Amino acid sequence: MARKRKSSASDESQSRQLTAEDLRRAVSKIERRIEDLENFQVDTITERYDAKIQALEDKIDQTIADIFGHDTVEYDKYHIHSLDTLPSIVGQEYPLHEIHSGYQKGFEDAIVKLRSLRETLQEKLEDIPEESLCGSEPEKDLAPFDATAIIENLCNRFHLVVRQLESRHDKRDTLVVKDEYDVQDLLHSLLTLHFDDIRPEQWTPSYAGSSSRMDFVLKQEEIVIEVKKTRKTLGAKEVGEQLIIDIKKYEAHPDCGSLFCFVYDPEAWIANPRGIENDLNRDDGGLPVRVLITPV
Repeated sequence: MARKRKSSASDESQSRQLTAEDLRRAVSKIERRIEDLENFQVDTITERYDAKIQALEDKIDQTIADIFGHDTVEYDKYHIHSLDTLPSIVGQEYPLHEIHSGYQKGFEDAIVKLRSLRETLQEKLEDIPEESLCGSEPEKDLAPFDATAIIENLCNRFHLVVRQLESRHDKRDTLVVKDEYDVQDLLHSLLTLHFDDIRPEQWTPSYAGSSSRMDFVLKQEEIVIEVKKTRKTLGAKEVGEQLIIDIKKYEAHPDCGSLFCFVYDPEAWIANPRGIENDLNRDDGGLPVRVLITPV
């Protein structure tokens, strides 16, 4: 039998101290996880160990860990171990209606727990002296809507930046935006003006003829930015099909609270950009998606 290791002070969970900025961001993240739970349709589950449930559990767990860290008192208290409330019995199979009922109870319990956490965080924020709040830097404390607005503004003016770079004094060397990698490099540089934690997300798409692609994750804002550049072989039909696949992929991403898809179309390969945007934009439950095709 393995000997039980003696606990030490380093093994004990610690409590993390949150700043006013940390608290405001935490409240925003918890509200998004509550919305995820409230918008989830339990009757769409087709089996007990549905992949959609695992993805949602992972997203909630990652949010709690991002706020407090894993080895903390708060993580131990508010971590949601499972949304499945049915007992696990070897050889026991439950009918689908019981599985739905079990998950419905788990969702309701999780919502109560997260609402309690949200109220606790809000109370801590209210208890911080007003002079401390006034000393915070508002530009860094971006609400999700503000962050999306900043990204949209950068993308709307992206083509102007490209044209300006092409007109350097004395024809000096410059960045020529010829392909998707150039778009990624320039957009990444522009994002650093407003965001501190920009993480590359490299993956190989599942559609034919594709190579590995780099997207960006704004960790604190929980926004994923996907970048595409049109070409002769990537027009309206191909862009639409790829975006549908990519949206499904990011629905299960633990750091993706919303998805922003930037399609740079300087040669006008897409005849009806607003039509594609209207077909794919959504904010009615599930993963919020914003598609922007520029220039128009």
